[in-house]
Amino acid sequence: MKKFTMKDENFVCENCKRNVTKLNYTARDHCPYCLYSKHVDINPGDRLNTCMGMLVPIDIEKFKDTYKIIYKCEKCGMIHKNIAANDDNMNKIIELSMKEF
Repeated sequence: MKKFTMKDENFVCENCKRNVTKLNYTARDHCPYCLYSKHVDINPGDRLNTCMGMLVPIDIEKFKDTYKIIYKCEKCGMIHKNIAANDDNMNKIIELSMKEF
């Protein structure tokens, strides 16, 4: 099982430049407005990854009673998944589900 360090912090999204507030029920790991994230962790919340590339949302998959956002790092190419948050932009999630590659 992966190690998890609780890091629920406010931040400014580097993609859309909006202020993002804490999630307050688990660690916030992506922007709820544009869904972008940043490649900062090796294990969730550890902030030990030196890549620091932008994680671009490329797809979505069903996960239990919610969704996982699938990302590709634009710097190193790694594929990563994050569970969608309750306040994520549902229109963006729908757009991802309809995206053709």
